[in-house]
Amino acid sequence: MISRYRATEGVNPPSPRRRTVVKAAAATAVLAGPLVAALPAGAATETPAFLHGVASGDPLPDGILLWTRVTPTAEAVPGSGLGPDTEVSWTVARDKAFTNVVSRGSLTANAASDHTVKADIRGLEPATDYWFRFSAGGTDSPTARTRTAPAADANVTGLRFGVVTCANWEAGYFSSYRHLAARSDLDAWLHLGDYIYEYKSGEYGTRGTVVRPHAPLNEIITLADYRTRHGKYKTDPDLQALHLKAPVIAIWDDHEFADNAWSGGAVNHTEGAEGTWTARQAAAKQAYFEWMPVRPAIAGTTYRRLSFGKLADLSLLDLRSFRSQQASSGSGSVDDPDRTITGRAQLDWLKAGLKASDTKWRLVGNSVMIAPFVIGSLTADLLKPLAKLLDLPQDGIGINTDQWDGYTDDRRELLAHLRSNAIGNTVFLTGDIHMSWANDVPVDAGTYPLSPSAATEFVITSVTSDNLDDLVKVPEGTVSALAAPLIQVANRHVHWVDTDRHGYGVLDITADRAQMDYYVLSDRTSPTATSSWERSYRTRSGTQKVERTYDPV
Repeated sequence: MISRYRATEGVNPPSPRRRTVVKAAAATAVLAGPLVAALPAGAATETPAFLHGVASGDPLPDGILLWTRVTPTAEAVPGSGLGPDTEVSWTVARDKAFTNVVSRGSLTANAASDHTVKADIRGLEPATDYWFRFSAGGTDSPTARTRTAPAADANVTGLRFGVVTCANWEAGYFSSYRHLAARSDLDAWLHLGDYIYEYKSGEYGTRGTVVRPHAPLNEIITLADYRTRHGKYKTDPDLQALHLKAPVIAIWDDHEFADNAWSGGAVNHTEGAEGTWTARQAAAKQAYFEWMPVRPAIAGTTYRRLSFGKLADLSLLDLRSFRSQQASSGSGSVDDPDRTITGRAQLDWLKAGLKASDTKWRLVGNSVMIAPFVIGSLTADLLKPLAKLLDLPQDGIGINTDQWDGYTDDRRELLAHLRSNAIGNTVFLTGDIHMSWANDVPVDAGTYPLSPSAATEFVITSVTSDNLDDLVKVPEGTVSALAAPLIQVANRHVHWVDTDRHGYGVLDITADRAQMDYYVLSDRTSPTATSSWERSYRTRSGTQKVERTYDPV
């Protein structure tokens, strides 16, 4: 059986990055005191400990990638470079009690990998739940569930994925992760980028305040910085809980590196004063692959493909490593055919994979919105904060050139490929913009709906990062009630947009339709926030269009 994990072909990428949609408004409370360690208070010990949880990712029909980080001694905190080599064993079983062990082995954790380890387990059965744990020095890690993908030729009746993006530690608590972890029906969960944020403390909180300080307090630039920040995130109990329940399938966007990153730099990077971009992106990339249960694809990027029987395959994009500088930075027209968001090799790989796919659905993990968007006739009081959210010129109408709107030649080529080859049932799953959207993806937005739709897109709002109502500092839902109708009038392919709420999505796929259920949180600043279903949209097989449905799966 051919492995369902497909390494990508392509040129050696200059760098990987991620973009945030909200370039955060002003900041800020002054934080006093010493540097916050990336460990739970009082948790460090001379006995090896698993303080950052365990995780699994990138499921295959015959395998899964397991991850953990061991803290061998008190001083061996993330990013310290300290601590002895430590043997870490792993065990995989068919049951939670580990009476039916199917695989075991050991690895060495050391300071060179920040005491993280990964075990790429093979020889497992497809579409099967497994349980795993790690051990070191007589200490066992928490026990976690994972699940393999269906066999390539399996007639799968359904798939269900949690979908999240844009989780800013300082802006609130990760209740979206907690509510997804409470479910028992997920085959996996997708993280569409901005798993961490790079800002210094207080620069990007929640409505200008810090709910909880991250570590380190400075903007992360060095390898030690990125390791410390990843370590801090991995202490979050809700994030740990979700990693215990299901495998993650993750891509990066800009904030895993720096705001509005491109192949040669980032808005939030000052060459020289903050070192070279080459060194910074290499440090960010190394820490990412140390701390995330993700298999590196070609030359250490994150574009790759996973398949789930005959029902769906999932093409995961890296829209930071190869892209040209954003046109808004004075580097050229959005229509310039020499500018790219994907890079030539990745776009060819994506087109070839979509054409060759024999699954019912072709899912694309996509970090920035592909559907076109024009602002329309927004009032001045809404236009200015929306411009800030989208990094647009605040003194006039613009487009978000960090999205596919800034790289229209790549988008035209991809959509023309879908149309000319009659490739249907392509669904883009998107993060970044800190809003919820349900979109058709028209070949020509200017003439839509006379122009055909080539695909559909479900965009998920942020877990915690500021969205439009936060920038305006008004009650949740206030801005969306005014802005959403005007956005839809100017963008007829947009079936729905919520500019205000935080939350997550649940994607449910059958042969007949792909449906996204949108859930929202009661209060991102509360560690006990409740969750409620907001809306659902689906695309029926063969239609390439979105429609509302009135019940969650």
